[in-house]
Amino acid sequence: MTDGTRLTLISRPGCHLCEVAEQVLDRVAGDTGESWTRVDVTDSVELERDYGDRVPVLLLDGKEHGYWRVEEDRLRRDLARPPGAPRL
Repeated sequence: MTDGTRLTLISRPGCHLCEVAEQVLDRVAGDTGESWTRVDVTDSVELERDYGDRVPVLLLDGKEHGYWRVEEDRLRRDLARPPGAPRL
């Protein structure tokens, strides 16, 4: 599901919380140099089934980092760890 970026946001068009999450990711990416990608939950029956009621969902290194809100401080802390390192 990822294209090599560490951060993937699973979102839905017209979702206010998704827009807020995108703003947070833009800010974090600007400060850290990380890139992020957006995946539309409506593009896949599987995504809709897995994440439909919880968007936005943030994946870090392909694993769920959180949903509904991006915890910016926690995300910054976890991004500082190498990929694959345990998260708190």
